[in-house]
Amino acid sequence: MIDKELLAKTVEEALAGTDMFVVDIRVSASNDITVELDSSDGMDIDTCADITRHIESVFDRDIEDYSLEVGSAGLTAPFKVRGQYVKNIGNDVEILTSDGRKLRGVLAAVGPESETADITFTVEIPVKVKEEGAKRPVVKMQPEEFRAADCKSVNYLIKF
Repeated sequence: MIDKELLAKTVEEALAGTDMFVVDIRVSASNDITVELDSSDGMDIDTCADITRHIESVFDRDIEDYSLEVGSAGLTAPFKVRGQYVKNIGNDVEILTSDGRKLRGVLAAVGPESETADITFTVEIPVKVKEEGAKRPVVKMQPEEFRAADCKSVNYLIKF
């Protein structure tokens, strides 16, 4: 079976000096390897091919047979790592909380990096507020702080 720690180290070596980061690395029991990456500038197929070649230079297919897929995390994939939150500051996001609330708003800030890997973030959510003396409610952006651990999913919201 493929050593996942060595694989992660190999991927980090390939990403050294770039703004890319690892979102997820999965190795199945049948040695199907999936490496998901992301970058603040986006990913292109040539970059994925370069990283694939680097991995293949370390893991010899003659010694251990495996399939390898290297790609970007995808636009509609839920956020998994802090880098995805940071990348999407200022963008519209959709949050599904553990208590079943579905919220939409603008990702305003991401908390400081911590050793516990608990990601905190602030989203400005539009809320209708009826001000005294006004005939109609006004939409105001209200900041709300979340912990990623308390959310089932946080996704980039695509608008057409």
